[in-house]
This record gives sequence, structure tokens and C-alpha cells, in this order.
Amino acid sequence: MTIQAEIINQLKALEAFSKQGGYSEILASSLRKVITQEINNTQEKIKEIETDLQVFEQQYQLSSADFYHQFKTGTLGDEIDFVEWSAFYQMWSDLQGRLRLLQS
Repeated sequence: MTIQAEIINQLKALEAFSKQGGYSEILASSLRKVITQEINNTQEKIKEIETDLQVFEQQYQLSSADFYHQFKTGTLGDEIDFVEWSAFYQMWSDLQGRLRLLQS
């Protein structure tokens, strides 16, 4: 069983447990701590990627959002820097989505 499958099974078990009235302050507190830690980890990863993005932005005098739009529409070439910049931007964007989910 993969870690992802294991987590999903555990979350389903907690959901079923909660629906049957099996909840407590200990469980709520533990879940808050897990979510807070995941938020902190995600924010740290975002900061690391933003550092990488800033290097490209300074080098090419272009925001990452503008770059990505131009790259996806084919306005820019397919230089290795652009492929790498695109990958960093996609990772950053994915992490932003995860952060929104965790904070909702």
C-alpha cells in the first residue's frame, strides 16, 4: 500500500469514526497540529521556490507570471532556462493550491 493510499484510508476511518460520535478535543487538537505543520512545511517549500524564481526574474527582467504566460503561448523559445523556470513556476503554483486547501 502506498503512503497516499494509507493516508486516504486513515482519513476515511477518522471520518467514519467522527460520524459515529467518536470525536474528542484530543483528536481535534491533533488534527489542528497536523494541518498547521503541513501549512508550515508548504510555506517553507514556497519560500524556497520563490528564491529560485527570483533568480530567473532578475536575470530576464520579467515576472514569473508574465514569463509563464508567454512560455505557454509559445512566445518564448524552449531554452533550458525557460524549461527549468517553467517547472519551478508550476511547482510554486501547485504548492499555492495546496496551501489554499489547507487554510480553508
